[in-house]
Amino acid sequence: MGKFEDMTLLVEVVEAGGLAAAGRRMNLSPATMTARLKALEERYQTRLFNRSTRAIALTRAGEDFYHAALRVMEEMAQAESKLTQKDGMLSGSLRISAPSDFGRQYLSAALLDFSRLHPEVRSFVYLSESVVDLIANRLDMSVRFGNLPDSNLVTKFIRPNHRVLVASKSYLETHGKPVHPDDLHGHRCLVMEQRGTLMNEWRFEEHDVPSMVRVTPAMVCDDGALLRQWVLAGAGIASKSWWDVKRDVEQGRLIVLFADTFIGFSRHDKKQVGLQFVYPQRRFQPLQVTAFSEFFINWLDKE
Repeated sequence: MGKFEDMTLLVEVVEAGGLAAAGRRMNLSPATMTARLKALEERYQTRLFNRSTRAIALTRAGEDFYHAALRVMEEMAQAESKLTQKDGMLSGSLRISAPSDFGRQYLSAALLDFSRLHPEVRSFVYLSESVVDLIANRLDMSVRFGNLPDSNLVTKFIRPNHRVLVASKSYLETHGKPVHPDDLHGHRCLVMEQRGTLMNEWRFEEHDVPSMVRVTPAMVCDDGALLRQWVLAGAGIASKSWWDVKRDVEQGRLIVLFADTFIGFSRHDKKQVGLQFVYPQRRFQPLQVTAFSEFFINWLDKE
């Protein structure tokens, strides 16, 4: 193996979380992966991983080599990206994740427009309500809602955003409009579940005094697009990010409740919660990633 192949092997093992998973990514057998890792450590006369029957973890020397390898690979990717540009034409892959509802309403349409301008860019889209590990899943970027806790990830602001409680006109005509947050106990509340946790602690703030109502879910799902469909069908009241329901509210399909006092469903939520791009920590970004970031922010001006 050459030195660049050494770096690639180590990065694959770290990001895949083990030899077997990395081997599947690289189409190599476990025996071959083990032999190549052994040869790598012998070449540098340094143990890079602590291995057991159940786990594999970087040593201190391995961590240093891993971070150095990432820098080299990123600079190589940047150099290759510049060399492969033809008369300003972008190429390469663009791997991006986003929340389900936002991805279907906005990201999908924007990527179609972007691909017409840059047909050599191959787009890979992954929609999920979970916070996806960008490095482990080899993502170039992700769209995320909410105020992020302390993180080493790089972020880029897209638009202001906030959480809202919404219901359809038909639901409110049938069940009445809640006047006080405690009234929600008597309503059908539609709730998201994230990684086994119900997002049913709805938070309010009035005159700088916070409060929380733990609602009893009438219906539960783990997909934001499905939750919005239920609200539009008159099934109940739900908490959504403003951008998910912006069109519905502006066109009269949904009505916002407690607009001045509702905060959200996360302890990290404030009156304004983020709508941002998130990138892996890196010095250089591929040109197609930077180009789409700017394209999408400008594209949203039409919304």
